[in-house]
Amino acid sequence: MLQPGYDGQPRLVGIVNITEDSFSDGGRYLAADNAISHAHRLHAGGADIIELGPASSHPDAAKVTPEQEIARLAPVLDALADLPLAVDSYHPATQRYAAEHGATYLNDIQGFPDPSRYDELAAMTCQLVVMHSVQRLGPATKVRTEPQTIWPAIEQFFDARVTALESAGLARDRLILDPGLGYFLGSTPEPSLTVLANLSRLKSRYDLPVLVSPSRKSFLRTLTNTALSDIGPATLAAELHATTQGADYIRTHDPAALSTALIVHTTLTNGAECLSTKR
Repeated sequence: MLQPGYDGQPRLVGIVNITEDSFSDGGRYLAADNAISHAHRLHAGGADIIELGPASSHPDAAKVTPEQEIARLAPVLDALADLPLAVDSYHPATQRYAAEHGATYLNDIQGFPDPSRYDELAAMTCQLVVMHSVQRLGPATKVRTEPQTIWPAIEQFFDARVTALESAGLARDRLILDPGLGYFLGSTPEPSLTVLANLSRLKSRYDLPVLVSPSRKSFLRTLTNTALSDIGPATLAAELHATTQGADYIRTHDPAALSTALIVHTTLTNGAECLSTKR
């Protein structure tokens, strides 16, 4: 299994939305053949992990049953069995199916909230992406959050959730923390900007890998007054900043752009370090 940061760079998680209503590419990859082709493109472009999302989680997303999620995932999981795969779902039945059919990561926007499942989760081998959100349960909603309240809430959430999972026997090295961004934190940019500015603080507090997903998020579009079709540069800037803060995984719609930017960023960073040691 890929471990974060073994070469000083984050693992890139390429997003494949097998949905009708994703905010970024709704319907484009709903057909299994399209999803499979897109996954291979993302992998060729630099994605270390392919994340399959069988339902959207933005505030206006349609409800999708676990049975529908599994029907969307089944042919794609089978066809991509040779790639490291993550599945983004908070439904236990979907998570169970994904773990049994080759997923090496489970990404739960609710942060695995049900203690009655912890024995089952402990018996699995896949990594768990434990996400914080102000909603706690269900998809994102549009709520106004005061930015100064975000960090204490994040620490309170992870203090309790990490302790509960470990106490149930889940190995600590299987946990990845996602503080949430965009509507998962609030309806204005400030809470997301606060989180991105403090990622290194999150890493030092828990000594666990951190995943972030600023890609094409609403807070970047609001901050820059930019349409979704033109949000690539703002996304890349946020992703590179997350790298400087020590993010171990970056979940992105465009791993090719980020992979290329990381080559330059790393080369310049290492070059600056070499020059400084020669003075």
